[in-house]
Amino acid sequence: MNRATPKVTVVGSLNVDLVCHAIRKPDKGETIIGDAFDIFTGGKGFNQATAAARLNAEVALVGSIGSDPFGDLLRTAVKNENINSRFITRRTDIGTGIATIVVEPDGDNSIIVVPRANMALTTADIDAAADCIANADVLLLQLETPIAASEHAAAIAKQHGATVVLNPAPAQPLPDSLLGYVDILTPNQSETELLAGRTVNNQDEAGRAAETLRERMVGSENSAVVLTLGEQGTLMLTETTSELIPALPVQPVDTTGAGDAFCGALATALASGEHLRSAVGFANAAGAAAVTVIGATPSMPTRAKIERLLKSGK
Repeated sequence: MNRATPKVTVVGSLNVDLVCHAIRKPDKGETIIGDAFDIFTGGKGFNQATAAARLNAEVALVGSIGSDPFGDLLRTAVKNENINSRFITRRTDIGTGIATIVVEPDGDNSIIVVPRANMALTTADIDAAADCIANADVLLLQLETPIAASEHAAAIAKQHGATVVLNPAPAQPLPDSLLGYVDILTPNQSETELLAGRTVNNQDEAGRAAETLRERMVGSENSAVVLTLGEQGTLMLTETTSELIPALPVQPVDTTGAGDAFCGALATALASGEHLRSAVGFANAAGAAAVTVIGATPSMPTRAKIERLLKSGK
């Protein structure tokens, strides 16, 4: 990679994950006995910031937590990951966000997120972090905080030449005003179907849906949709290129953090000066590495682990 210290600013959520392991998720009205329980730090913002920090990026996280024990846990975790916490606001009127997660034996998961303090993030909080956003190589966004805050951050980033990456998760309709600032969009299959209004059952349908989304993005030859398709790989669509980049074969144990590892690695590679094709290959390996570890934050891989996986191809 080209730049010695890539700078990534993340505007996003911080949650505490309450993880239950069970043979399957319960049906409506049903109670089942689980196999294990864990508490992890999480939230897409924190996970993606952690992924970038473990890959040696200089990372700042802009977010909102409560003044409660879960908030204390997250503050400690942010410090331990060497993430700049200056722009994480502690609220006294609302609690820290949580997620309850059911993980099944094959690694698939079901998640309920209760955003709480994450949805209290304001444009004033973004203004307080304006210099940090302006000085970043890449601004990384998700949808677990208010869209107004993300759009404001994206506008600042674009004014100063930063690359804006949006991971549109959890899926929800997006205004064209936000997409107009986005250089790279990283949806998964279900998010693509919702945003594009098209089914995605094969590569041709994925390509058409991705093009529908790309047409709504910033009017630049550098805009791209990077559509993650799990074990099928990642479809990269630019103005001139459509390519399916294969996934690396691994045995999954928990898919919870795969998308966040992918996005954090993609942002770091781009901030380091990598071309998009190379950055996507690196991010694919990060996502593959993540599914081999239980828990979202614990699964964010180091550069050494990603490079070993790329070298071995498995």
